[in-house]
Amino acid sequence: MLTYDVVDVFAEKPFAGNQLAVVHGAAGLSDEQLLTLAREFNFSETTFPTPIAGDRYSVRIFTPGGEIPFAGHPTLGTAWVLRERGDLDSAQVVQECAAGEVGVRFVEDAVELSAVPRDLVGPLDHDVVAGVLHAVGLTAEDRDGDAWLAGTGLTFAHVPVRDDAVARAGIARTLPHLPPTGDPIGGINLYSVTADLEVHSRVFVPDLAVPEDPATGSAAAGLGMALRARGLAADGDRYRIRQGIEMGRPSRLLGTVGERISVAGQVHPIARGEIRVP
Repeated sequence: MLTYDVVDVFAEKPFAGNQLAVVHGAAGLSDEQLLTLAREFNFSETTFPTPIAGDRYSVRIFTPGGEIPFAGHPTLGTAWVLRERGDLDSAQVVQECAAGEVGVRFVEDAVELSAVPRDLVGPLDHDVVAGVLHAVGLTAEDRDGDAWLAGTGLTFAHVPVRDDAVARAGIARTLPHLPPTGDPIGGINLYSVTADLEVHSRVFVPDLAVPEDPATGSAAAGLGMALRARGLAADGDRYRIRQGIEMGRPSRLLGTVGERISVAGQVHPIARGEIRVP
């Protein structure tokens, strides 16, 4: 038997935000066993951490579709759980994951990650954007600015649209591909943004068995890069994201633009228990 914690991340109160299962003591399990456990919880992500020291831990992150190198809400939620368990005793810690090292710090009633920007491509070609909009049931008339490809470990197409179009969008079942390589887009971050950097966002990652995600820290970090590339935000500016509204899981993510992109949010404990090893 393994123990686990369930927490809600990027939530201003319990039973909102993005659910996360943190499974302890799974270091000896096979990839197949880890994926089976992730599918049993069937959350956007499940994590399997291994504490290393009071200020460092390693983690593997799985969606129901497979392992991913990095994700935001699993980073915040896992660090919070390990600190509550006494496995971490520092206000600033380092997470080791497949995407590299990610800094995490505990600030007042929130947790904040700090990631290095990696991929930034744009503005995206008209045909690529048209394919993204078509995938979510929208048209070129809904577009509201240049779209960029950006990420800090997971790369998303960040496509700005009118605010009413965010709510009208359907769930993407497939993702368009990028010329000239034909590589698929990792995910879609459909968003509207005001002059004072209030963002309404929806995120779709169907290729990882996440049709829609209620709160996505990795997309939030990439969005900071896209906002800076569009000239809408400068280093030091803060942006505030509302996500998950259409799913009934309202979330709040707070980002800061800079050489390292920071994303913060609250974590709330929900459940704790044991699960059999598959």
